[in-house]
Amino acid sequence: MSDSPPPILIADDEACRIVTLNRPQRRNALGTEGMLRLAEAFADAAADPEIRAVVLTGAPPAFCAGSDLKELGGLNAAGMAEHEAATAAIARGIGELDVPVIAAVEGYALGGGCILALSCDLVVSASNVRWSMPEVANGWLPPWGLEALVARVGLVRARAMVWDAFDCDGTEAHRLGLADAVTAPGEALAKAIAMGKRLAGRPASAVVSAKRYFAGLRLDAERLDAVASQHFQQDAGSISAQAVLARFSGR
Repeated sequence: MSDSPPPILIADDEACRIVTLNRPQRRNALGTEGMLRLAEAFADAAADPEIRAVVLTGAPPAFCAGSDLKELGGLNAAGMAEHEAATAAIARGIGELDVPVIAAVEGYALGGGCILALSCDLVVSASNVRWSMPEVANGWLPPWGLEALVARVGLVRARAMVWDAFDCDGTEAHRLGLADAVTAPGEALAKAIAMGKRLAGRPASAVVSAKRYFAGLRLDAERLDAVASQHFQQDAGSISAQAVLARFSGR
């Protein structure tokens, strides 16, 4: 039996399921094992009639640093694209769950961590959170989830954010629409749980109907992820991208 801590922690607060990314030593980076356990946690919550809302958070000090570049650095470009496509499917699946999912963000949300939060139905950010999309600076287009970013801030601001053209803390994220609520540092989880309990007090069928209705208004996320993945696979072989991946993977 492994002595490694579980990559996902689960706890309940009344009708609210709290799911915690638990790789603080890797800043909760999105590795294969953790994403599989996250998908299981979401499915279990959605299948439990006693659970009426899910809060997704990260073990301190961060919500999520994005894709696990150490893991990606051990793959070729096609393998990286396949790895990220699996992560993308799990993030898109949040929108298909018959339960609202609320992200509680502290510390920072970078790249895939930013998009994972935006894939949730509601986002609560502490005021000092660093929101950033560093992929283009690293040498590649984010391979998934850009539809979720566009849905929140529009095409022009989404492109500027993907270019890493400006810095964004939690207060600015709230102003731009990345986050639905902003709190003092250390209070995002409590606020998200309170929002979850508020939704849990609404008629369950109506909450689910609202989620399904608005999901039908979204852009074709799966097709757009496939397009982004093609760009990502091409970019991943560039000199600049390989230099970044080599630094993280030690190869």
